[in-house]
Amino acid sequence: MPATIHLVRHAQGHHNLPREEGGPDPHMLPDPELTELGKQQCAELCASFPHHDKITHLVASPFRRTIYTALLSFKPAIDAGKAVKALPEVQEVSSLPCDTGSPPDALAAEFDSSKVDLALVKDGWNDKSPSSPFAPQIPKLQARSRAARVWLRDLAAQAGGDPHIVVVTHGGIVHLLTQDWDGMSKEAGTGWKNTEWRSYEFVDASGQDANARLRETSSSWQRRRGSAVPLTEAEQEQLAAIHMGEMEEELERLEVARQAHEAEKKRSG
Repeated sequence: MPATIHLVRHAQGHHNLPREEGGPDPHMLPDPELTELGKQQCAELCASFPHHDKITHLVASPFRRTIYTALLSFKPAIDAGKAVKALPEVQEVSSLPCDTGSPPDALAAEFDSSKVDLALVKDGWNDKSPSSPFAPQIPKLQARSRAARVWLRDLAAQAGGDPHIVVVTHGGIVHLLTQDWDGMSKEAGTGWKNTEWRSYEFVDASGQDANARLRETSSSWQRRRGSAVPLTEAEQEQLAAIHMGEMEEELERLEVARQAHEAEKKRSG
């Protein structure tokens, strides 16, 4: 059976809250946790997700909000003994503190090793500097998205049978992971709501596609969009050119904001 990849955007984190007048920018919070609403969103996803009994693997970005979303939303799989595999390649795109993860030793101290597997989270995974493979640069984002897809395809091949892999990730990188720009909003920086999930399959089930391309399953599309006609490959490519150009500009703007924030901290500190 072909693998099914259930991609999920994390629940609401404290960085998703609106900035209070005169207050600090929530995006400058380091590796924020879920809000109470975010935890409620996880409970609702746990109650409504129809494929708990099919899950063979749980994967998440190593951020706190994504790991907690996986633990809370897919509790039946956790209770059945499955651990969340933290995968650095599916971390979020920007260099802001909210999009920069915690050191491996801090994550190891916070999460039960029987429930969260941090074997792939090495020193430097949270380095967003220009020379890092995780720098907020479009070519590097594309490269690690491809690496994540290949890794997921290999995981599915090793599992055999009818693998259903849940991947809890972020609203920006998910568009590069899927190469699917349906619903993308420049203002929101994503086309996905918190705890939204969509199911994908590999275009080439034989495993020969070097890019390990994904496409949304027909049942997932119909659940979300009803009788609407899916975007063609040419339309996706046109949208990708537009939105990646916008993303590049936004990432540059956010890096300037981060540097200004760091400079202000030094002046006041």
